[in-house]
Amino acid sequence: MSEYVIVSARIRKELREEMKRLGIKPSEVIKHAIEESIRRKKVEILRSRFRDAGKILRKVGREEWVKAIRESREGR
Repeated sequence: MSEYVIVSARIRKELREEMKRLGIKPSEVIKHAIEESIRRKKVEILRSRFRDAGKILRKVGREEWVKAIRESREGR
């Protein structure tokens, strides 16, 4: 079973009243916003890592790649 924690947010009273009027549950909005923020941050981190890896890989010449591939095939 998952453990839960309570988080809270202060919003203007008018927003809360509008949410009630529209039948919007604050907990669902908060959960969705947190999940989406986490997803976006993970994508941002991965893109950054791919850029860093690309910079490193570009430093390796074509001949080195060919040699490494041939050596890996011979080692089978």
